[in-house]
Amino acid sequence: MCGLVGFWKPNGIGTEIPDTIIRQMADSLIHRGPDDAGIWEDRQAGVSLAHRRLSIVDLSQAGHQPMTGPTGRFVITYNGEIYNHAEIRSALEKEGDTPGLAFNWRGHSDTETLLAAFEAWGIKATIKRCVGMFAFAVWDRKTNALTIGRDRLGEKPLYYGWQGYGEQKCFLFGSEVKALKEHPAFEKKIDRNALHLFIRHNYIPAPHSIYQGIYKLEPGHLLTVSPNRTAPYIECYWSLVDTAISGSKNLLTGSSKEIADELETLLRTAVRRQMISDVPLGAFLSGGVDSSTVVALMQAQSDKPIKTFTIGFDEEGYDEALHAKAVARHLGTDHTELYVTPRQALDVIPMLPNLYCEPFADSSQIPTFLVSQLARQNVTVALSGDAADELFGGYSRYMRAQELWRKLSLLPLGVRKLAATGILTLSPDLLNRLFAAVQAFTPRALQKINMGDKLHKGSKIITSQSIDDLYFELISHCTPEDIVLGGRGRDTATKLNGGAPLALTGLDDIERIMALDTVTYLPDDILVKVDRAAMGSSLESRVPFLDHNIVEFAWRIPQSMKVRNGVGKCILREVLYRYVPKELIDRPKMGFGVPIDVWLRGPLRDWAENLLSEQRLQNDGYFNTKVVRTKWNEHQSRKRNWQHQLWNILMFQAWLETQS
Repeated sequence: MCGLVGFWKPNGIGTEIPDTIIRQMADSLIHRGPDDAGIWEDRQAGVSLAHRRLSIVDLSQAGHQPMTGPTGRFVITYNGEIYNHAEIRSALEKEGDTPGLAFNWRGHSDTETLLAAFEAWGIKATIKRCVGMFAFAVWDRKTNALTIGRDRLGEKPLYYGWQGYGEQKCFLFGSEVKALKEHPAFEKKIDRNALHLFIRHNYIPAPHSIYQGIYKLEPGHLLTVSPNRTAPYIECYWSLVDTAISGSKNLLTGSSKEIADELETLLRTAVRRQMISDVPLGAFLSGGVDSSTVVALMQAQSDKPIKTFTIGFDEEGYDEALHAKAVARHLGTDHTELYVTPRQALDVIPMLPNLYCEPFADSSQIPTFLVSQLARQNVTVALSGDAADELFGGYSRYMRAQELWRKLSLLPLGVRKLAATGILTLSPDLLNRLFAAVQAFTPRALQKINMGDKLHKGSKIITSQSIDDLYFELISHCTPEDIVLGGRGRDTATKLNGGAPLALTGLDDIERIMALDTVTYLPDDILVKVDRAAMGSSLESRVPFLDHNIVEFAWRIPQSMKVRNGVGKCILREVLYRYVPKELIDRPKMGFGVPIDVWLRGPLRDWAENLLSEQRLQNDGYFNTKVVRTKWNEHQSRKRNWQHQLWNILMFQAWLETQS
């Protein structure tokens, strides 16, 4: 696991950009690679590549980057792990009759394997044969072309964009935005349209970033620029949408047991591959289905106890440590747990703007960073159970959305619009008071808090014209048009690249939502959260469920084997129960969060008040001061719970203070 960065200036670098610039860009990523650093430049061609290394496989200098290929044609800076690189080496040696290409391996790094394969098969053909997580930039000295690429599901980040004007114009690229900002051409212009997206979703969906002209390369894509084509040429080499549609047309026909057997074999293979490391390795363990499956398969293939890590909170409803401990005890892992005090968690908050380097407001970023810090004290690599929910129908919101849409679609749209109009004629405050008065005479179990707020949100949901529209409203934290000044929103939650709707033909309602999550929420929220939190601790994270062989297999499993009687991940549970007793696993999904609502009224109050002061909001000019202050005051008075909306705004304000 590493950090990469570089730039290309078509008319040559010249003397106006000293070579110290590329070093500064690389050094900003030292947390991603504290073990080694390197640069490679061709100033006449205008290209500079740099690398920061976290040594995982082949700890010798044979793994040093940037690395030049066997014939000198390709030079690469690369971040990630190719888990099947040994098989690729064997294939190269069997098929390798490329003229002038000799396989005199200097070491056993996957970087060296990639370069040799690029020479033998080409870049795209090589990447399609790789199983792994990666982001890379490779310079072709023969054609003077720069190609950058990203893994299929988006485990590893990669930003890019043209910055500067005239002869100073440069194409910048790197693992994190903070590295690009070290280049003098970087313009630091905030994209208010991206801010709309952030306030709605608590993350910024690809391909957008918070800065104008800077983009995220989308998962499963390659991008090439050259003197003959300076506008980025982007091509897709693997598509989740195509995988989902193809899978739905070619469903597996075996029994539940037979399919569970195949799934177990694939999972064991993926876990075994991802356990390859020349440094200490462990796993995150929450005690839920996903992480317990990964740990169980790790322990089953290890001759010594696997190191597992979890953190707990004393606040009721936020503690999974007891469940993790029970699973660890049953599996016989070497388990470490840490109960985190509110003070320890709060101390992470000032670090978040630099850690994520563009606004990011999934509050589980805090415990994720803390468990990464805990693991890094003992290991350098940690496996996680992320992505199983998206692949096997694990989120309860999938079932809720399906049931809600089933009922709503029975009513004509005109009737639903009329009902919504009626609701909106009354303010949330008035509705809250009316319901509070009525509920005084109803049983306590039937009483609901802030029904006016729920009805106003529901008014948007009931006018949905499709399950995509309904789901978009369900996952929207708030309506940014009411809060953000300037710019406009982009409906990227249900559309690819903000363009045409995803063509998810042939999928049922839950499958459509799972596919939408896998191309948006998974790479842009979950995987960003894990990558930055782990890399901020110089820890490599690996996600076995994102082996594309498992992803492709999962989409061929009949939906009835994933979701049954309102319970998700049924087929995965069937595999897990072979290793862990059912009674240790079956319980309501808890999530991995922190009590932000309580903290904003307590230990975080002064910090938040400073960031949300009327004068500051007006001076910054990004948010509607009146709306934000109203939400803040209502939250403080316990009149309403605006924790999600306020946390999004606070994370932008904190980022703006340190990063803009």
